Amino acid sequence: MAGFSIRPCGDFRTTYRQDTRIFDTTYIRNAAILGIFAVAMIPFVLDGYYVNLFIQISYFAIAALGLNILVGFTGQISLGHAAFFGFGAFASAWVNNTTGIPVLLSIPLAGLMTAAVGMLFGLPAARIKGLYLAIATLAAQFILEDFFARAEWFTGGSYGAAANPVNVFGYEVLDDFSFFYVCLFFLVVMYLLGTNLMRTRDGRAFVAVRDHYLSAEIMGINLTKYRLMSFAISSFYAGVGGAMYGHYLGFVSAEGFTILLSIQFLGMIIIGGLGSVKGTLMGTVFMVLLPEVMETGVSALSVFEWANSTAVTDGLAYIKEMAIGLAIILFLIFEPDGLAHRWQQIRAYWKLYPFSY
Repeated sequence: MAGFSIRPCGDFRTTYRQDTRIFDTTYIRNAAILGIFAVAMIPFVLDGYYVNLFIQISYFAIAALGLNILVGFTGQISLGHAAFFGFGAFASAWVNNTTGIPVLLSIPLAGLMTAAVGMLFGLPAARIKGLYLAIATLAAQFILEDFFARAEWFTGGSYGAAANPVNVFGYEVLDDFSFFYVCLFFLVVMYLLGTNLMRTRDGRAFVAVRDHYLSAEIMGINLTKYRLMSFAISSFYAGVGGAMYGHYLGFVSAEGFTILLSIQFLGMIIIGGLGSVKGTLMGTVFMVLLPEVMETGVSALSVFEWANSTAVTDGLAYIKEMAIGLAIILFLIFEPDGLAHRWQQIRAYWKLYPFSY
Protein backbone atom coordinates (compact mmCIF):
# COMPACT_ATOMS: atom_id res chain seq x y z
CA MET A 1 0.00 0.00 0.00
CA ALA A 2 1.26 3.46 -0.84
CA GLY A 3 0.92 5.48 2.32
CA PHE A 4 4.18 6.57 3.94
CA SER A 5 5.34 10.18 3.93
CA ILE A 6 8.82 11.64 3.58
CA ARG A 7 9.61 14.98 5.20
CA PRO A 8 12.87 16.93 5.38
CA CYS A 9 14.93 17.03 8.57
CA GLY A 10 13.69 19.65 11.02
CA ASP A 11 10.03 19.43 10.02
CA PHE A 12 8.56 18.68 13.46
CA ARG A 13 4.90 17.97 14.22
CA THR A 14 3.76 18.82 17.74
CA THR A 15 0.02 18.08 17.47
CA TYR A 16 -2.08 15.34 15.94
CA ARG A 17 -3.86 17.95 13.84
CA GLN A 18 -0.55 18.96 12.23
CA ASP A 19 0.40 15.35 11.59
CA THR A 20 -2.84 14.57 9.73
CA ARG A 21 -3.27 17.69 7.63
CA ILE A 22 -3.93 17.27 3.93
CA PHE A 23 -0.85 19.12 2.69
CA ASP A 24 2.47 18.48 4.41
CA THR A 25 3.78 21.98 3.80
CA THR A 26 2.49 25.41 2.84
CA TYR A 27 4.51 25.12 -0.37
CA ILE A 28 2.59 22.01 -1.41
CA ARG A 29 -0.75 23.61 -0.59
CA ASN A 30 0.06 26.66 -2.69
CA ALA A 31 1.38 24.47 -5.50
CA ALA A 32 -1.89 22.48 -5.48
CA ILE A 33 -3.96 25.66 -5.70
CA LEU A 34 -1.81 26.95 -8.55
CA GLY A 35 -2.11 23.56 -10.23
CA ILE A 36 -5.91 23.79 -10.16
CA PHE A 37 -5.77 27.26 -11.70
CA ALA A 38 -3.37 25.95 -14.35
CA VAL A 39 -5.74 23.10 -15.21
CA ALA A 40 -8.59 25.64 -15.44
CA MET A 41 -6.66 27.34 -18.25
CA ILE A 42 -6.67 24.20 -20.44
CA PRO A 43 -9.68 25.24 -22.59
CA PHE A 44 -7.92 28.51 -23.45
CA VAL A 45 -4.59 27.01 -24.52
CA LEU A 46 -5.46 23.53 -25.86
CA ASP A 47 -7.99 22.31 -28.41
CA GLY A 48 -11.17 20.32 -27.84
CA TYR A 49 -9.42 16.95 -28.06
CA TYR A 50 -7.53 17.54 -24.80
CA VAL A 51 -10.60 19.04 -23.15
CA ASN A 52 -12.49 15.84 -23.97
CA LEU A 53 -9.68 13.74 -22.47
CA PHE A 54 -9.81 15.75 -19.24
CA ILE A 55 -13.58 15.27 -19.00
CA GLN A 56 -13.11 11.51 -19.39
CA ILE A 57 -10.42 11.54 -16.72
CA SER A 58 -12.70 13.48 -14.36
CA TYR A 59 -15.71 11.17 -14.23
CA PHE A 60 -13.60 8.01 -14.36
CA ALA A 61 -11.30 9.32 -11.60
CA ILE A 62 -14.25 10.04 -9.30
CA ALA A 63 -15.66 6.54 -9.76
CA ALA A 64 -12.21 4.96 -9.42
CA LEU A 65 -11.61 6.77 -6.11
CA GLY A 66 -14.76 5.15 -4.76
CA LEU A 67 -13.45 1.73 -5.76
CA ASN A 68 -10.09 2.48 -4.13
CA ILE A 69 -11.83 3.40 -0.87
CA LEU A 70 -13.47 -0.02 -0.96
CA VAL A 71 -10.56 -2.12 -2.23
CA GLY A 72 -7.43 -0.17 -1.31
CA PHE A 73 -8.43 1.32 2.03
CA THR A 74 -10.93 -1.23 3.38
CA GLY A 75 -9.58 -4.42 1.85
CA GLN A 76 -12.88 -5.50 0.25
CA ILE A 77 -13.31 -6.43 -3.39
CA SER A 78 -15.80 -5.47 -6.08
CA LEU A 79 -16.14 -6.75 -9.62
CA GLY A 80 -19.37 -4.87 -10.23
CA HIS A 81 -18.26 -1.25 -10.03
CA ALA A 82 -19.29 -0.53 -13.63
CA ALA A 83 -22.87 -1.52 -12.78
CA PHE A 84 -23.00 1.07 -9.99
CA PHE A 85 -21.42 3.58 -12.35
CA GLY A 86 -24.23 2.87 -14.80
CA PHE A 87 -26.91 2.99 -12.11
CA GLY A 88 -25.76 6.51 -11.20
CA ALA A 89 -26.05 7.57 -14.85
CA PHE A 90 -29.58 6.21 -15.18
CA ALA A 91 -30.63 7.48 -11.74
CA SER A 92 -29.58 11.06 -12.43
CA ALA A 93 -31.37 11.08 -15.79
CA TRP A 94 -34.50 9.56 -14.20
CA VAL A 95 -34.58 12.03 -11.30
CA ASN A 96 -34.13 15.01 -13.62
CA ASN A 97 -36.66 13.81 -16.22
CA THR A 98 -39.41 12.78 -13.78
CA THR A 99 -39.16 15.44 -11.06
CA GLY A 100 -37.60 18.40 -12.85
CA ILE A 101 -34.86 18.69 -10.23
CA PRO A 102 -31.89 20.57 -11.75
CA VAL A 103 -29.08 18.41 -13.05
CA LEU A 104 -26.57 19.87 -10.58
CA LEU A 105 -28.76 18.54 -7.76
CA SER A 106 -29.75 15.30 -9.48
CA ILE A 107 -26.08 14.27 -9.75
CA PRO A 108 -25.48 14.03 -5.96
CA LEU A 109 -29.00 12.59 -5.50
CA ALA A 110 -28.09 9.87 -7.99
CA GLY A 111 -24.99 9.23 -5.88
CA LEU A 112 -27.17 8.75 -2.79
CA MET A 113 -29.50 6.39 -4.66
CA THR A 114 -26.49 4.39 -5.86
CA ALA A 115 -25.13 4.29 -2.31
CA ALA A 116 -28.38 2.68 -1.14
CA VAL A 117 -28.12 0.05 -3.88
CA GLY A 118 -24.46 -0.49 -3.01
CA MET A 119 -25.33 -1.14 0.63
CA LEU A 120 -27.91 -3.71 -0.47
CA PHE A 121 -25.36 -5.63 -2.52
CA GLY A 122 -22.73 -5.04 0.17
CA LEU A 123 -24.68 -7.01 2.78
CA PRO A 124 -22.78 -10.25 1.96
CA ALA A 125 -19.58 -8.44 3.00
CA ALA A 126 -20.73 -8.76 6.61
CA ARG A 127 -20.09 -12.51 6.52
CA ILE A 128 -17.92 -13.35 3.50
CA LYS A 129 -14.65 -12.08 2.09
CA GLY A 130 -12.02 -12.82 -0.53
CA LEU A 131 -13.06 -14.93 -3.51
CA TYR A 132 -16.60 -15.42 -2.21
CA LEU A 133 -17.15 -11.67 -1.93
CA ALA A 134 -15.73 -11.21 -5.44
CA ILE A 135 -18.32 -13.68 -6.77
CA ALA A 136 -21.10 -11.86 -4.88
CA THR A 137 -20.13 -8.51 -6.41
CA LEU A 138 -19.83 -10.16 -9.82
CA ALA A 139 -23.42 -11.29 -9.36
CA ALA A 140 -24.34 -7.67 -8.63
CA GLN A 141 -22.83 -6.71 -11.99
CA PHE A 142 -25.03 -9.14 -13.92
CA ILE A 143 -28.15 -8.46 -11.83
CA LEU A 144 -27.93 -4.74 -12.48
CA GLU A 145 -27.16 -5.28 -16.17
CA ASP A 146 -30.36 -7.33 -16.43
CA PHE A 147 -32.22 -4.62 -14.48
CA PHE A 148 -31.03 -1.98 -16.95
CA ALA A 149 -32.36 -4.03 -19.85
CA ARG A 150 -35.78 -4.74 -18.29
CA ALA A 151 -36.70 -1.68 -16.20
CA GLU A 152 -38.06 0.49 -19.00
CA TRP A 153 -39.67 2.89 -16.50
CA PHE A 154 -36.21 3.67 -15.11
CA THR A 155 -33.70 3.12 -17.90
CA GLY A 156 -35.76 3.11 -21.08
CA GLY A 157 -34.90 -0.55 -21.58
CA SER A 158 -33.15 -1.35 -24.83
CA TYR A 159 -33.84 2.18 -26.09
CA GLY A 160 -31.82 3.87 -23.34
CA ALA A 161 -32.59 7.15 -21.61
CA ALA A 162 -31.98 10.77 -22.50
CA ALA A 163 -29.93 12.84 -20.07
CA ASN A 164 -30.47 16.59 -20.14
CA PRO A 165 -27.49 18.96 -20.19
CA VAL A 166 -26.31 20.66 -17.02
CA ASN A 167 -28.07 23.94 -16.30
CA VAL A 168 -26.21 26.53 -14.20
CA PHE A 169 -28.31 29.58 -13.23
CA GLY A 170 -30.33 29.33 -16.44
CA TYR A 171 -27.31 28.71 -18.66
CA GLU A 172 -27.26 25.31 -20.37
CA VAL A 173 -23.85 23.67 -20.60
CA LEU A 174 -23.96 22.37 -24.16
CA ASP A 175 -20.29 22.26 -25.19
CA ASP A 176 -17.17 20.55 -23.89
CA PHE A 177 -15.47 23.78 -22.88
CA SER A 178 -18.29 24.67 -20.46
CA PHE A 179 -18.73 21.13 -19.16
CA PHE A 180 -14.99 21.09 -18.46
CA TYR A 181 -15.49 23.41 -15.49
CA VAL A 182 -18.39 21.37 -14.15
CA CYS A 183 -16.10 18.33 -14.18
CA LEU A 184 -13.25 20.26 -12.57
CA PHE A 185 -15.56 21.40 -9.76
CA PHE A 186 -16.82 17.89 -9.00
CA LEU A 187 -13.34 16.39 -9.30
CA VAL A 188 -11.81 18.81 -6.77
CA VAL A 189 -14.73 18.52 -4.34
CA MET A 190 -14.92 14.71 -4.45
CA TYR A 191 -11.17 14.27 -4.06
CA LEU A 192 -11.07 16.70 -1.13
CA LEU A 193 -13.90 14.76 0.49
CA GLY A 194 -12.08 11.47 -0.12
CA THR A 195 -8.81 12.80 1.28
CA ASN A 196 -10.55 14.18 4.36
CA LEU A 197 -12.40 10.89 4.87
CA MET A 198 -9.10 9.09 5.33
CA ARG A 199 -8.18 11.56 8.12
CA THR A 200 -11.32 10.85 10.13
CA ARG A 201 -12.13 8.12 12.66
CA ASP A 202 -14.10 6.26 9.99
CA GLY A 203 -11.21 6.42 7.53
CA ARG A 204 -8.78 5.01 10.08
CA ALA A 205 -11.33 2.28 10.87
CA PHE A 206 -11.38 1.34 7.16
CA VAL A 207 -7.61 0.91 7.20
CA ALA A 208 -7.78 -1.13 10.42
CA VAL A 209 -10.34 -3.47 8.85
CA ARG A 210 -8.07 -3.84 5.83
CA ASP A 211 -4.86 -4.50 7.76
CA HIS A 212 -6.22 -7.01 10.30
CA TYR A 213 -9.93 -7.38 10.76
CA LEU A 214 -9.61 -9.54 13.91
CA SER A 215 -7.46 -6.94 15.67
CA ALA A 216 -9.86 -4.22 14.53
CA GLU A 217 -12.80 -6.12 16.00
CA ILE A 218 -10.96 -6.61 19.29
CA MET A 219 -10.39 -2.85 19.46
CA GLY A 220 -14.15 -2.30 19.22
CA ILE A 221 -14.56 -1.60 15.50
CA ASN A 222 -17.89 -2.85 14.17
CA LEU A 223 -16.83 -4.81 11.09
CA THR A 224 -20.32 -5.04 9.60
CA LYS A 225 -20.90 -1.31 9.99
CA TYR A 226 -17.66 -0.25 8.34
CA ARG A 227 -17.80 -2.80 5.56
CA LEU A 228 -21.29 -1.65 4.64
CA MET A 229 -20.19 1.97 4.95
CA SER A 230 -17.29 1.40 2.57
CA PHE A 231 -19.65 -0.16 0.02
CA ALA A 232 -22.01 2.80 0.39
CA ILE A 233 -19.26 5.40 -0.05
CA SER A 234 -17.75 3.48 -2.96
CA SER A 235 -21.14 3.30 -4.68
CA PHE A 236 -21.79 6.99 -3.98
CA TYR A 237 -18.61 7.94 -5.82
CA ALA A 238 -19.48 5.56 -8.66
CA GLY A 239 -22.96 7.08 -8.89
CA VAL A 240 -21.66 10.65 -9.07
CA GLY A 241 -19.10 9.70 -11.73
CA GLY A 242 -21.73 7.82 -13.71
CA ALA A 243 -24.17 10.75 -13.51
CA MET A 244 -21.52 13.10 -14.90
CA TYR A 245 -20.82 10.58 -17.67
CA GLY A 246 -24.51 10.36 -18.60
CA HIS A 247 -25.14 14.10 -18.70
CA TYR A 248 -21.96 14.64 -20.69
CA LEU A 249 -23.02 12.20 -23.40
CA GLY A 250 -26.66 13.28 -23.26
CA PHE A 251 -27.80 9.67 -23.60
CA VAL A 252 -27.38 6.59 -21.41
CA SER A 253 -27.46 3.03 -22.76
CA ALA A 254 -27.06 -0.21 -20.83
CA GLU A 255 -24.44 -1.57 -23.27
CA GLY A 256 -21.74 0.72 -21.88
CA PHE A 257 -21.58 -0.73 -18.34
CA THR A 258 -20.22 -4.22 -18.80
CA ILE A 259 -17.77 -6.32 -16.80
CA LEU A 260 -14.98 -5.01 -19.03
CA LEU A 261 -15.47 -1.52 -17.59
CA SER A 262 -15.35 -2.99 -14.06
CA ILE A 263 -11.98 -4.55 -14.90
CA GLN A 264 -10.79 -1.21 -16.23
CA PHE A 265 -11.73 0.45 -12.94
CA LEU A 266 -9.71 -2.19 -11.09
CA GLY A 267 -6.85 -1.53 -13.48
CA MET A 268 -6.94 2.18 -12.65
CA ILE A 269 -6.46 1.64 -8.93
CA ILE A 270 -3.92 -1.17 -9.37
CA ILE A 271 -1.77 0.91 -11.72
CA GLY A 272 -2.15 4.06 -9.64
CA GLY A 273 -1.64 2.39 -6.27
CA LEU A 274 -4.03 0.67 -3.88
CA GLY A 275 -4.71 2.78 -0.80
CA SER A 276 -3.58 6.05 -2.38
CA VAL A 277 -5.86 8.97 -3.26
CA LYS A 278 -3.37 10.67 -5.55
CA GLY A 279 -2.45 7.27 -7.00
CA THR A 280 -6.07 6.84 -8.11
CA LEU A 281 -5.85 10.00 -10.18
CA MET A 282 -2.49 8.94 -11.62
CA GLY A 283 -3.85 5.51 -12.57
CA THR A 284 -6.92 7.02 -14.21
CA VAL A 285 -4.79 9.38 -16.28
CA PHE A 286 -2.63 6.42 -17.33
CA MET A 287 -5.61 4.27 -18.34
CA VAL A 288 -7.37 7.05 -20.27
CA LEU A 289 -4.23 8.11 -22.14
CA LEU A 290 -2.92 4.60 -22.87
CA PRO A 291 -5.36 3.88 -25.77
CA GLU A 292 -4.64 7.33 -27.19
CA VAL A 293 -0.88 6.72 -27.08
CA MET A 294 -1.33 3.28 -28.65
CA GLU A 295 -3.50 4.80 -31.39
CA THR A 296 -0.81 7.40 -32.10
CA GLY A 297 1.86 4.72 -32.24
CA VAL A 298 -0.14 2.52 -34.58
CA SER A 299 -0.89 5.50 -36.83
CA ALA A 300 2.81 6.36 -36.95
CA LEU A 301 3.61 2.87 -38.25
CA SER A 302 1.23 3.34 -41.18
CA VAL A 303 3.89 5.34 -43.02
CA PHE A 304 5.74 2.07 -43.66
CA GLU A 305 4.49 -0.04 -46.52
CA TRP A 306 4.80 -3.32 -44.61
CA ALA A 307 2.49 -1.95 -41.88
CA ASN A 308 -0.40 -1.54 -44.32
CA SER A 309 -0.83 -5.22 -45.06
CA THR A 310 -3.99 -6.92 -43.74
CA ALA A 311 -2.12 -9.23 -41.36
CA VAL A 312 -0.16 -6.41 -39.75
CA THR A 313 -3.18 -4.08 -39.57
CA ASP A 314 -5.27 -6.73 -37.80
CA GLY A 315 -2.38 -7.50 -35.46
CA LEU A 316 -1.92 -3.86 -34.50
CA ALA A 317 -5.64 -3.59 -33.76
CA TYR A 318 -5.34 -6.51 -31.34
CA ILE A 319 -2.31 -4.89 -29.72
CA LYS A 320 -4.39 -1.80 -28.94
CA GLU A 321 -7.05 -3.98 -27.33
CA MET A 322 -4.48 -5.96 -25.34
CA ALA A 323 -2.62 -2.86 -24.10
CA ILE A 324 -4.81 -2.37 -21.02
CA GLY A 325 -4.60 -6.01 -19.92
CA LEU A 326 -0.87 -6.10 -20.60
CA ALA A 327 -0.35 -2.91 -18.57
CA ILE A 328 -2.20 -4.41 -15.58
CA ILE A 329 -0.13 -7.60 -15.72
CA LEU A 330 3.18 -5.73 -15.99
CA PHE A 331 2.32 -3.47 -13.08
CA LEU A 332 1.31 -6.44 -10.94
CA ILE A 333 4.68 -8.08 -11.69
CA PHE A 334 7.11 -5.16 -11.63
CA GLU A 335 5.34 -2.37 -9.73
CA PRO A 336 2.61 -3.89 -7.54
CA ASP A 337 2.37 -0.73 -5.39
CA GLY A 338 1.57 1.41 -8.43
CA LEU A 339 2.61 4.76 -9.79
CA ALA A 340 2.17 6.50 -6.43
CA HIS A 341 4.86 4.29 -4.90
CA ARG A 342 7.17 4.90 -7.86
CA TRP A 343 6.75 8.66 -7.38
CA GLN A 344 7.63 8.27 -3.69
CA GLN A 345 10.79 6.41 -4.62
CA ILE A 346 11.76 9.09 -7.15
CA ARG A 347 11.34 11.97 -4.71
CA ALA A 348 13.13 10.04 -1.97
CA TYR A 349 16.10 9.32 -4.24
CA TRP A 350 16.33 12.89 -5.57
CA LYS A 351 15.35 14.39 -2.20
CA LEU A 352 12.39 16.26 -3.67
CA TYR A 353 11.04 17.13 -0.24
CA PRO A 354 9.06 20.19 -1.37
CA PHE A 355 7.00 17.75 -3.45
CA SER A 356 6.56 15.29 -0.60
CA TYR A 357 2.76 15.08 -0.73
